[in-house]
Amino acid sequence: MTEHDAQPAARRDQTHGDTGQDAPPHDAGQDTGRPPGQDTGQGAGRTAGQDAGQGAGQAARQTAGQGQGTGQDDGAQVSTGSDTAGAPEAVIPELVIISGMSGAGRSTAAKCLEDLGWFVVDNLPPALIPTMVELGARSQGNVARIAVVVDVRGRRFFDNLRESLADLEAKHVTRRIVFLESSDEALVRRFESVRRPHPLQGDGRIVDGIAAERELLRELRGDADLVIDTSSLNVHELRAKMDAQFAGEEEPELRATVMSFGFKYGLPVDADLVADMRFLPNPHWVPELRPYTGLNEEVAAYVFNQPGAKEFLDRYAELLRLIAAGYRREGKRYVTIAIGCTGGKHRSVAMSEKLAARLAAEGVETVVVHRDMGRE
Repeated sequence: MTEHDAQPAARRDQTHGDTGQDAPPHDAGQDTGRPPGQDTGQGAGRTAGQDAGQGAGQAARQTAGQGQGTGQDDGAQVSTGSDTAGAPEAVIPELVIISGMSGAGRSTAAKCLEDLGWFVVDNLPPALIPTMVELGARSQGNVARIAVVVDVRGRRFFDNLRESLADLEAKHVTRRIVFLESSDEALVRRFESVRRPHPLQGDGRIVDGIAAERELLRELRGDADLVIDTSSLNVHELRAKMDAQFAGEEEPELRATVMSFGFKYGLPVDADLVADMRFLPNPHWVPELRPYTGLNEEVAAYVFNQPGAKEFLDRYAELLRLIAAGYRREGKRYVTIAIGCTGGKHRSVAMSEKLAARLAAEGVETVVVHRDMGRE
């Protein structure tokens, strides 16, 4: 394999490996350093003192002291994201608070928002919600939407929720409350099916815990912007309702990873779909092609000149089009398509490249990974 042939795969593998490595929101505002005004004030004092006489130098030092105080004020304004010259304007994140009855689908709703690109925090004490929003505002737009799950597991802090909501309103934070509701019968059935107690039932029955939780959440339910009754909904139907509210007018994206691999190194454990290219002749047995990979034009031409190669690509792409539409309807956002041959070097690599290009042309966000290329 030549260095030229290896470079495209390295770039793709690096792209795939970097996915999802965004830093937490609090990492983004830590690089504050010394307030800019402080440096300005001190510098002005030193310059004036050097250029003027003793009397003028004293006046300059007084001026510098005033500048230093101003600089500290400016620095504080920068840290809070005001319109100070040279400082980026803070972007207040959009906030969604997810709450409701235990067993009504809070986790499913949170995962749906996470798939839509929201920064999701589960079981955050209500008193810390304004702090979370402030950290998001310091991220310079990297955390633009935050979803917080609040439930009775944090009932010691639950009394602070109203105070936190008032604080957010005073700061003009756009927030919505999503409340997941369900009937007592449905909740009892769900808890019994997983053989887990209700968080509030204590020594009583499941229905006792449900009644206590319903009373505790009564006021919050009345303040909710969106109430979803999940009594008769399955997981996919709940995701569809969340998508309708938060995905906007665009259809939720499907992200695909097309992975080439060698069967002799084992099947990819994370593959959703697997296709076998060993029905095509192996370029390994062509001496002039053996050193190269499926990224090489001559190797790719050899593979697709074989009977059945182009037909497979056309029909498999059509099949994936049908599957992708079903995945979207069912709320699935990620799919891994594994294309295998004997060693993962020639046939699977060439087919993966062509298939990924087809998917990308149809609007599917696609990443190509060649798992076993270069292992020989």
